Amino acid sequence: MIEIEPRGEISRTARVAIPVAAALVALALAALPLAFAGAPIIPAYAQMFSGVFGSVFSFTEMLTRATPLIFTGLAAALAFKARLWNIGAEGQLYLGAMATVAVGAGAIDAPPLVLVPLVMVAGAAAGGLGMLGPAWLKTRFGADEVVTSLLLNFIILIFVQMMLEGPLKDPMGMGWPQSEPVVDAATLPRLIDRMRLHAGLIVALAAAVVVHVALARTTWGFRIRAVGENAAAARHAGIGVSRTLLAVGFISGALAGLAGVSEVAGLKGYLTTDLSPGYGYSGIVVAMLAGLSPMGVVLAALYVASVFVGADSMSRAMGVSSFLADLVVALSLISVLVGGFFARYRLRFTGRGRAGT
Repeated sequence: MIEIEPRGEISRTARVAIPVAAALVALALAALPLAFAGAPIIPAYAQMFSGVFGSVFSFTEMLTRATPLIFTGLAAALAFKARLWNIGAEGQLYLGAMATVAVGAGAIDAPPLVLVPLVMVAGAAAGGLGMLGPAWLKTRFGADEVVTSLLLNFIILIFVQMMLEGPLKDPMGMGWPQSEPVVDAATLPRLIDRMRLHAGLIVALAAAVVVHVALARTTWGFRIRAVGENAAAARHAGIGVSRTLLAVGFISGALAGLAGVSEVAGLKGYLTTDLSPGYGYSGIVVAMLAGLSPMGVVLAALYVASVFVGADSMSRAMGVSSFLADLVVALSLISVLVGGFFARYRLRFTGRGRAGT
């Protein structure tokens, strides 16, 4: 018979080693379908590596891809710390993007020093409101926020489609369902000339630092951790559980909304329904790989972005499907979950349960 026993406190070394080992295991397992596809494994991974670090352009493309992943990873990590399961970052991203267009496409005439912060505040507020609803339903009626936030993604996307065919549609877009472009004064500046990397990366890194300090150094962060560990005990100690969850829900949604701001105001310049290739869902993987650590989210986002950009390069060079990147990311998540389980528990084989005993 097999029994599961808790191991006790997980060491800091194990917390770091588990996601690193998960990434290596995922790459090793992905070599099997790569081999079945007829590609030589070592040259394929070498091409994947050079596709990220082989030039300044490819490296900045990786950083550009990592920017929204940092925002959505932080959104998931912060919510999950309080055991508020925000699965709606994809929809919150689109709400932030829609607010960016509504404010930054010419509705307000202001200089960049005013308009850029205003656009970011509007996008963050829109994303925050997108998660405030599921958080309120959880605290008021006990509704499962996994279901409500997930289903809200589809409602928001349909709403975005309706707005792009109506009030937000670009009259100069030749019939395509896209918004008017944001004005130059609302655009996030480029960090490197002739590259797509923009100031949204700086904002994302600053957000990671702020969330880390808030969780580790403030009483608000202590309340979040307490609610996440044991909501009943936190309530007994005088912590406002509902108030804490509502605040966490709003800030989590705001971080996801900033991902939409960065994609519209920093990269694409206008809103379409294919703005995000799934950054909201990938942010959950990023948060889990990071062990819900805000600073770890940055590293995990860089890893996931490297896999996507490297797989695209390998696909073009060797004719291998770029969906290998999705496979590697999925295997990384499975590996980190399995590694986390065995870090917390051990399996003990006993003689009980045998025939005749």
